[in-house]
Amino acid sequence: MTSTLAKVAFAKLPLGQGGDPDSRKTLVRMIKVMFPHKKFGDGPYERTAGAVFTVAAKTPAGNLAFLSALQDLQESGFNALDDEAALAKLQSIQDTDFFKLVKGTTVTTLYDDAEVWSALGYEGPSFEKGGYLKRGFNDLTWLPEPRIEEYAGAGQ
Repeated sequence: MTSTLAKVAFAKLPLGQGGDPDSRKTLVRMIKVMFPHKKFGDGPYERTAGAVFTVAAKTPAGNLAFLSALQDLQESGFNALDDEAALAKLQSIQDTDFFKLVKGTTVTTLYDDAEVWSALGYEGPSFEKGGYLKRGFNDLTWLPEPRIEEYAGAGQ
């Protein structure tokens, strides 16, 4: 009897790596609500969702727990919520292992994306390009020029 119930319960879960399109859409929406950036296109968020699915799939039990929590989020109507209500929903689950996995993976994956670097104005690592000293060390146009004053010494 238990195995029949388990088969019925798990039949709805997208057990393949990367989930089904609906679960992937829910995860991308979750990441966008957690880390909103108007300058980012969909690509970085979708690649990050792929990385989250990969991390979650490292163990069968972890994958099952992750997909179950993602399905619960999806069935709660999360995708139909406005941004404020979606954020409130995520705040209500912020102490769960599911949320912590998504957050931890997203922080390291999203901001390590070359498209994100470009949107944020980061030129990427410089070592293989000879460093920053002779290649744009002081090319920030949005900062005012530094005020330079000569130090005359104490008491002068």
